[in-house]
Amino acid sequence: MTVYLLAGGGTAGHVNPLLAVADRLRERDATAEVLVLGTAEGLESRLVPARGYELLTIAKVPFPRRPNGAAVRFPKRFRDSIADVRSIIAERGVDIVVGFGGYVSTPAYLAARRMGVPVAIHEANARPGLANRLGSRWAETVGVAFSGTPLRHAEVVGMPLRREIELLDRAVLRRPAAEFFGLDPERPVLLATGGSLGARRINRTVTASAEALTAAGWQVLHITGANSDVSDPGIPDYRMLEYADRMDLALSVADFAVSRAGAATVSELAALGIPSVLVPYPVGNGEQRFNAADVVEAGGGILVDDADFTPEWLGEQVLPLLADQGQVARMAVAAASVGRRDGTDRMLDLIEAALGADADGTVADA
Repeated sequence: MTVYLLAGGGTAGHVNPLLAVADRLRERDATAEVLVLGTAEGLESRLVPARGYELLTIAKVPFPRRPNGAAVRFPKRFRDSIADVRSIIAERGVDIVVGFGGYVSTPAYLAARRMGVPVAIHEANARPGLANRLGSRWAETVGVAFSGTPLRHAEVVGMPLRREIELLDRAVLRRPAAEFFGLDPERPVLLATGGSLGARRINRTVTASAEALTAAGWQVLHITGANSDVSDPGIPDYRMLEYADRMDLALSVADFAVSRAGAATVSELAALGIPSVLVPYPVGNGEQRFNAADVVEAGGGILVDDADFTPEWLGEQVLPLLADQGQVARMAVAAASVGRRDGTDRMLDLIEAALGADADGTVADA
């Protein structure tokens, strides 16, 4: 029996690919023991147990950004975190650590290195975080979602996607998806979304452009996310929702998308061949702009700064595009050309390689 310790958490960007890999590990080997390392505060504290996995928690020890009391306490707290992971590895007989970034991954990588346990890493963003930059220096294998990700020995595997996205047949689901949202399956649909928390600029611009978009012959499915400050314009062919429980259906009916450029979103749109306008989140280290690079370079998406995504820009740049069905179709093909649906399986291949695979493909004892 192989014991896997999957380390990551904090945000959906770390937790979702981790869970996709965990599920596939169980599918490939029913005898495998899959443990998840996280914190008590992150999103993993809810999602991991709900998925049926054992969550082992360590203290959240952020790297100090300025000289203060936390910086003074950091060295001891960080050493304690590494010691906690070493205890877990020893007590649970961990054969391999698989890291996805986030606070817990750095102590997990260091503990594994000191105990001679192999490490496999997945990096979801084109601009990697500190934990994966460090761990990649000695990890046996490193998988990345996007080309050009600056990590040592990186291999492009794509994003480990949810099973429902991997197997999604948009043509088969289009009619029931349209019915689910009250849309006409015979007419094109623009999907606008800023993620579960929403995106103020996207929400305001799309709402202000509602009449222009529908007058151009497009239906709009607008998922605002939480804490939205816009109101439903209440016009025909425009559907506004705060949240979509069935994003697989929303993606099935979408012919074009306006979205943030989070790693998972960009990967799902490309995997499904949905052309897009991508509006990177304007705060942070700018990784969303880099996430969009492959699909934009291929011609499957258009990148626009948050500040520039105005009703005027949409009218000048997007409406003429939406009126050209041939161009939309070409963009869909271009997006699909850089999309991958097999990121989960490709990442599992790297995990097996890190463990040391026999010639017949079975995993050797670590």
